[in-house]
Amino acid sequence: MATENRINFWRRNAKVPGRFPKDTPKVNHLKTKKASSFHEFARSTNDAWDIEDEEDEDFLDAAVHPSSLPTGLPSSSHTQLPFPPHQEPSEAGPGDRLPPLVQDHQGPEDPPQQEEEVPVNGRVVKSNSEAHLNVSAVRSPLQKQQSLPVRPIVPLVARISDQNASGAPPMTVREKSRLDKFKQLLASPNTDLEELRKHSWAGIPREVRPITWRLLSGYLPANMERRELVLRRKRDEYFGFIEQYYHSRTDDNYRDTYRQIHIDIPRTNPLIPLFQQPAVQEVFERILFIWAIRHPASGYVQGINDLVTPFFVVFLSEFVEEDVENFEVSALSLDTQRNMEADSFWCMSKLLDGIQDNYTFAQPGIQNKVKALEELVSRIDEDIHGHFQRYEVEYLQFAFRWMNNLLMRELPLRCTIRLWDTYQAEAEGFSHFHLYVCAAFLLEWRKEILSMVDFQGLLMLLQNLPTIHWGNEEVGLLLAEAYRLKYMFADAPSHYRR
Repeated sequence: MATENRINFWRRNAKVPGRFPKDTPKVNHLKTKKASSFHEFARSTNDAWDIEDEEDEDFLDAAVHPSSLPTGLPSSSHTQLPFPPHQEPSEAGPGDRLPPLVQDHQGPEDPPQQEEEVPVNGRVVKSNSEAHLNVSAVRSPLQKQQSLPVRPIVPLVARISDQNASGAPPMTVREKSRLDKFKQLLASPNTDLEELRKHSWAGIPREVRPITWRLLSGYLPANMERRELVLRRKRDEYFGFIEQYYHSRTDDNYRDTYRQIHIDIPRTNPLIPLFQQPAVQEVFERILFIWAIRHPASGYVQGINDLVTPFFVVFLSEFVEEDVENFEVSALSLDTQRNMEADSFWCMSKLLDGIQDNYTFAQPGIQNKVKALEELVSRIDEDIHGHFQRYEVEYLQFAFRWMNNLLMRELPLRCTIRLWDTYQAEAEGFSHFHLYVCAAFLLEWRKEILSMVDFQGLLMLLQNLPTIHWGNEEVGLLLAEAYRLKYMFADAPSHYRR
């Protein structure tokens, strides 16, 4: 019976996000008690990196050393977008297939990379399916109270850079033409935001992505003359919050919030050395704590920590030409570090303003989105929907994380950044359009899903989808399919209602 194969998957073995493990861990085939409420279910589905670390009771004393805080230093219900992905042939869209080797930064003469030597914090280690990260070598002060599991090293093909990063082949004529369009729009005294969104849908060139994200998120005004004044004011305002509130992280009212943030930060992209640097972890700690106490309706919820990383990486790329995953952030000036931190805070806040009901009590936003996904899939592909019903797979068991983390645990970070180019260009991209991206993402694995004939195999597949080698091409095709689904179903809710 399928019911007899139900197991608790929420505390599973460590893995690289987006890679199906070679050896399926042995599990006990036991029935699990169904949660009586969504809130209980959400509490039972622990964070993807939760490994039940034993925390010392006095962890705050060790964690709250006076950290060196740098000193001196829209609604849419229309069916069709005004700028569909394939509108202009001159723009790189989802149909522009780049060679896989270009996407993965391998040279055309390179053999398949089964094993490579990868520098990690000054050491050279082997990168293959059996190589493991020496966690003690990258341990930061925030990690002293817990131990991360041993994880494989991300191979070079999974770097977070995109095709326009340093080391990639020279830009094509098309890419240069697109970059010139962006520069022309951004140099205008009053940037046409609708036109900017139109060109951003198919991806934003790396060189102009930081300023474009600031504009599309609503952080910067379209008027060029006002931008410098707004930046200065908002950055000063953020560090005013730091001076006013950050010292209260050890107070009884905020101790639990700070404790959870402190636990989650080392688990944020643990395989990328950039995010294991003490300076970066302290930045994330401040950003998340200030956001939490300024939004008491939701407070801090596991998963929000992931949403800082794309903004931080994009704003770091403004000052770093090489791949940023191994860049030492402390080498930047204190003013630059402060500006990146403040900009990341405000842009993340703008994003969360549109999906805050995902993180309030009982997370009603996620409940509604998962239910909408189930109804949508039941109409799009009856075979997949029936297959889930036959083996008693509930959509919450895999789609909860897809909604909570915006697919960040399912895709490499470089793919998330490309995905967010389109989300920022879309009206309600992080909420409404994300539903259709999740549906397209599920359909992408149709063959693999239907080949699994047991509950355990389905859950293992859905929680370990093999996207580790995905690049811009795959994300572009995913977005094109999501756009097609939105075009067909967005203004026709009866199409996906039972």
